[in-house]
Amino acid sequence: MTAGSTSTLTPSRRTRLGVGAAAEPLITMPRRGKRGAAGSLDAIETAIERGSRPGYDAWLRHVAPAAGCTNPVLLRGRITTLDSRTNKPIRATSTDRMPDGVIYKACGNRRISVCPSCAEVYRADAYQLVLAGLRGGKDVPDSVAGHPAVFLSATAPGFGLVHTRRTTKSGRVLACRPRRQKEHCPHGVLLRCQARHREDDPALGQPLCLRCYDYRHHVVWNNQAGELWRRTIAIKANRLLQRHAEQHGDQGRVRLSYGKVGEYQRRGVVHFHALVRLDGVDSDHPNKVIPPPAWATVFVLAHLLREAVAATAFHTEPHPANPHGWRINWGAQLDIKPLRLRGGEPITDTQVAGYLAKYATKGTDAAGHTSKRISRGTIQIYTDDGATHPGRMIRTAWQLGHVDGFDGLRRWAHMLGFGGHFFSKSKRYSTTFGALRNARTEYRRRHGRTERVDVQLAVAHDEDTTLVINTLSYVGIGWHTTGDALLANTSAAMARERRRAEREAARELEEILDYVS
Repeated sequence: MTAGSTSTLTPSRRTRLGVGAAAEPLITMPRRGKRGAAGSLDAIETAIERGSRPGYDAWLRHVAPAAGCTNPVLLRGRITTLDSRTNKPIRATSTDRMPDGVIYKACGNRRISVCPSCAEVYRADAYQLVLAGLRGGKDVPDSVAGHPAVFLSATAPGFGLVHTRRTTKSGRVLACRPRRQKEHCPHGVLLRCQARHREDDPALGQPLCLRCYDYRHHVVWNNQAGELWRRTIAIKANRLLQRHAEQHGDQGRVRLSYGKVGEYQRRGVVHFHALVRLDGVDSDHPNKVIPPPAWATVFVLAHLLREAVAATAFHTEPHPANPHGWRINWGAQLDIKPLRLRGGEPITDTQVAGYLAKYATKGTDAAGHTSKRISRGTIQIYTDDGATHPGRMIRTAWQLGHVDGFDGLRRWAHMLGFGGHFFSKSKRYSTTFGALRNARTEYRRRHGRTERVDVQLAVAHDEDTTLVINTLSYVGIGWHTTGDALLANTSAAMARERRRAEREAARELEEILDYVS
């Protein structure tokens, strides 16, 4: 099976952690006629075996919260509900009485290459979170729709010549790096490329000369990118904003709010996309989101962001490989587009929400590496001189990370040095992922979907009168058999299709009623 972005439901003779294309081999199933560790022969036989059991319907209801997940987390233990006034137990539930003796919990991984189902939930939540910060709703005032806002994209500087895809305004593809005269690097590599690269060309992002490329600066920049963002927005841009406010007598009455995602370019370096918004400040209610003063326009916002990005830079602490430290600054490519809610201008609110939500589910795949934590044993894979471009980044991060203050490079070597959050926001920009998850559970409870374990626990819990204590321990990850994964994933897909059909039918009925009236 090859890496992909959708779950693969094809029966396989290898038991895997789930059936997604990103799942990893766990146990090789024996030949037909012998029992394996998973208690089955292959996906079809284990699916038939599960489906023929008396408690099959109860099992399907039990696994529903994680049915579409590639690598569900298995929990075992006891759930006790106490009366919060007397601390006396009201009820106790043991997982021993549940199907398979465990609770199935979705892994919640945001990366689409790891778990497409959980990544889709994360993407949808990120979309709603970003959109609420633009239109209002979900405890965000509707007045934010009128706040000045821009869509910002900031990139890293260059660390060496790489293959790229250039196009004209009409879309015609140009040569990668045309040169009239032959030019060679110190290692004898020709620094000219006449190729017109396709969008899916694996050469894109690859250095022209691996030995000339500054891998040390590259991975250190990735590692410090979050700090560079903090200094740019939280410090420099805010200082510039307060300087403007002071000139208008409004110092302390305006602030920046943002939602940001990180994305890997093909060369393996992180760049940021962000929705930045201007808010007013109520001194009596500092957490309240109000419109900014009239002078605080989108032009002021774009100007101060451009100035902050250009002016922000710092040097890292000294390292044996670079006693002066590495300079951390932004690259020359900076894109700032004003936001309009009704279209007709560079970019709209729904486009921004869609862009950021899509980027939030990506990982290091664009750079040709499937992220997995590196250990002392696996780092040997990347020590060969003939390693790939991402392999050299991993090796460099590991080598530099032995020094105090740079140990994060080893911890995040599998992420090419970057250890920050791929999706983050300022405190008052919008709602939170936790609030969206709670709202989803409450919706299921109101609409009678009480067959799910997570809803049952929520129904049994009244925050005013009860206290729930979960004594659960991790016992494993993945489905017991590929047959279980096949059945659960198929059930989840059918449930999603039913809900989609119900929504379409409701919209059609609403349109008919509007037409009749």
